[in-house]
Amino acid sequence: MTHLYRRALLARLLKLPPPHNAVGVERDIPVRMPDGVRLFTDHYYPRAAGDFPTVLIRTPYGRGKELALWGGYGLGELPAQRLAERGYNVVVQGARGCFDSEGDFSPHVNEAPDGQATVEWITRQPWFNGVLGTWGPSYLGYMQWATAAAAPSCLKAMLPMVASAENYTVTHPDGAFGLETRLRWSQGVYWRDKMHRRSLWEKLAHRFLGGQEQSLQVAFLHLPLLEADTVAAGEPIPLYRDILTHDRSDEPFWAGRDHREAVARVSAPVHLIGGWYDYYLRGLLRDYAALKAAGRQPYLSIGPWFHAHPGVMMAGLQEGLAWFDAHLKDDRRGLRQKPVHIYVMGADEWRELDDFPPPARQTRYYLHAEGGLGTDVPPAASPPDGYRYDPADPTPALGGAFLGSEGAGPQDNRPLEARPDVLCYTTPPLAQAVEIIGMVRLELYARSSLAHTDFFGRLCDVAPDGRSTNICDGLFRVEPGRAEGQVDGGPSTGSGRVPSTGSGRVPSTGSGQAPSTGSGHCLRIEIDMWATAHRFRRGHRLRLQVSSGVHPRWSRNLGTGEALATGVRMAVAEQTIYRDEAHPSSVVLPVVMGE
Repeated sequence: MTHLYRRALLARLLKLPPPHNAVGVERDIPVRMPDGVRLFTDHYYPRAAGDFPTVLIRTPYGRGKELALWGGYGLGELPAQRLAERGYNVVVQGARGCFDSEGDFSPHVNEAPDGQATVEWITRQPWFNGVLGTWGPSYLGYMQWATAAAAPSCLKAMLPMVASAENYTVTHPDGAFGLETRLRWSQGVYWRDKMHRRSLWEKLAHRFLGGQEQSLQVAFLHLPLLEADTVAAGEPIPLYRDILTHDRSDEPFWAGRDHREAVARVSAPVHLIGGWYDYYLRGLLRDYAALKAAGRQPYLSIGPWFHAHPGVMMAGLQEGLAWFDAHLKDDRRGLRQKPVHIYVMGADEWRELDDFPPPARQTRYYLHAEGGLGTDVPPAASPPDGYRYDPADPTPALGGAFLGSEGAGPQDNRPLEARPDVLCYTTPPLAQAVEIIGMVRLELYARSSLAHTDFFGRLCDVAPDGRSTNICDGLFRVEPGRAEGQVDGGPSTGSGRVPSTGSGRVPSTGSGQAPSTGSGHCLRIEIDMWATAHRFRRGHRLRLQVSSGVHPRWSRNLGTGEALATGVRMAVAEQTIYRDEAHPSSVVLPVVMGE
C-alpha cells in the first residue's frame, strides 16, 4: 500500500479533504528561550513549492508516536501530518520540562513567555510567510490563550478545544476541589516523566499492568488529600500539592496563570470547540461570552462529548482545516454560515445558531411531594424531605464530566438513584417533547445540620424503559459567611450564594423541621447546573436528583470545616429540602420547544 493511498484512506476515515502534498519533517530542533532553556521542536512541511502559513501546536504530552501510550489525543504527529498534507507548515513543540525539552515543568507558569518566545523564533524562519494559527485541546488550548495574551500581530486564527483561558475554576470548581481530574492528571504527568526514556516493552507493561487505575481508586478515598498523591504514585507529586493547597482564587499563585483578561484583547478569529460533558465547558463558554462582549465574532461548536472523547479530536481536525483555510489562506468555502454549531442530545441532531444561548423561555419545574416534579407551584402545606449524607460513604459520581474515559459522559443513573442519600423528583410522562438549550440552574431551599456541607443537583432524562440518563449537573459548597443571599423568599443579592447569620454558622432548626421565624432560617441557594442542549422526547420524563456528594469528581465535604488539604475528621450531615409555597424549590430550564 503506497503512502499516498494510506493518506487518502485515513482522510476518508477522518472525513477530511483529500491530502495534496507529501510531508517532510525536521525533528528535534532546539529552540532556545530567553533564559537559555532549549525546547525541542519538530517542523512538518509540505514537500511542494509554495508559500504556506504556519500552525503552532505546543504540548506537554510529547511530540511523537509515543503519545498513544499516555492517552495524549495522538498529539502532535497526527494533526501535524494532516495539516501539512493540506498546505501548512506545522510547528510542534514540547513544553518546558516535558519529555526531551529542558527545564522544569511547572503547570501554567511558563506557557506565556515560552509561547511568545516561540512565536518570535517562528517569525525569523525563512519558511514563515507572516501568517500564524494555533491549534490544540485541553492543556494545549490553555497554551494558546497564554501565547495569545501578548497579542502577536502575526496571529490570525486560534482553535482551542475543551479548554479555557484559566484553570482555577477547573481545579477548584464551585468552592470544592476537582479531585478526579487533578489527581488523575498529576499521576499521569508523574508516570510520563518516569517512563518516557524506558523501552517500549517497559512502557507497555507499566501502562497496562502497572496498576495505575487501582492505585488511583484507593487514593481517591485517602485522607488527608495532601497525601493522596503518594498513594497514587508512591511519592509526593509537587504539582498536585501546589494546586491543592492554593485553594483561594485571590492568591498570588493563580495570578500569572489566569489569562481571562487577555481574552477580550485577542483580535485573531477564535473557534472554540467543547463538549456537553466536558469539565472545561463552563470556562469555554465564559471565554465565548468575553469575546462576544468585546465585539468579536467567535465560532462555537459543542458536541455530545466528554473530555477525552475521540469526537473532540475528529472535530478539531475537521473544523480546524476549515477555520485555518478561511483565516490563514482566505478560502472561506468550507466555513459554515452560522457561527454556533451544537449537538442537541435526545433529538440526535446538529443545530446551527446565530448565538449561544439562543432565546428561551425560563420555565420552572417545582419539587413536589412524593417525588413529584411539575410546573405547578407546590401547595402551602407540604412537609420537607430529608436524607443523611455520610462522607465516610460518599455519594459516588456516576457519569458526567470526568478526565478518565471510564464512566464519563451519559450513564444509566438508576444505581445512583437507588441510594438512600439521593432524592429524586420526576415528572409524569411528557405529552409532547420538551427541548432545552442554554444554562440550567437549581433554586433550592435547604437546611443542613452542619455549617459545612454540599448540595448537588442533576437533571436526567428518564426513558419509558426506566433508564435514567444524566444530562447536566452542578454543586454548591455551603460554608459560613459565603456572602449574602436570600432567606425564606426575601430579596436576592446574588446567584449561587447563601445567607450569613453573623454568628459564623449556617442556621439550623433541627432535622426534619420546618424553618422557624427567628434566626433559624433555611438557606436559599442557587446551583449552576451548567449548560446543555437536550430534547426530552414524548413519553419520557424529566428527573431532578438532589444529593450532597459527587465523589471523586468533587472532593467530598467532610462536614467539619477543616482545611481542604489536611482535613481527616468527618461528620454526618442531616439534610432537609423544602418544597412548599413559601419555599418553592425548582429547577429552571431554558425551554425552546414544548411546555
